[in-house]
Amino acid sequence: MNKQDLFMRFLLGGTAVSLSYLITVVSPWKILAGIFAAFPAVMLTAVIMVGIASGTKKATNIARGSVYGMMGGIICVITVLLSLQETSNWLFSISIGLISWLVSSVAISTIRERATRKAIRQA
Repeated sequence: MNKQDLFMRFLLGGTAVSLSYLITVVSPWKILAGIFAAFPAVMLTAVIMVGIASGTKKATNIARGSVYGMMGGIICVITVLLSLQETSNWLFSISIGLISWLVSSVAISTIRERATRKAIRQA
């Protein structure tokens, strides 16, 4: 990765995160804080940068893989919410949520790949 790519990622991702934060501060609806916290800025930035640098096929692979990460994000949010309700320890809750995100994302991806291979063999 060159310096220009890194700067563009920083600029695009940082702008999205900053705008999301500003919306949560000025909005009268507190639920927007959670909604914008899940804004897919990192995925969009990655797809844009890979598309520019390596083309549509690799950008498609990034977008396809992000589905698993976003599904894991659901597990992460549920884990953090339940953990916060039980322990009231935000650092522990976030840590266990991130671990559950990674494990569930990899598990979902693995299950999908195995199902695809099985369907191909049966066809």
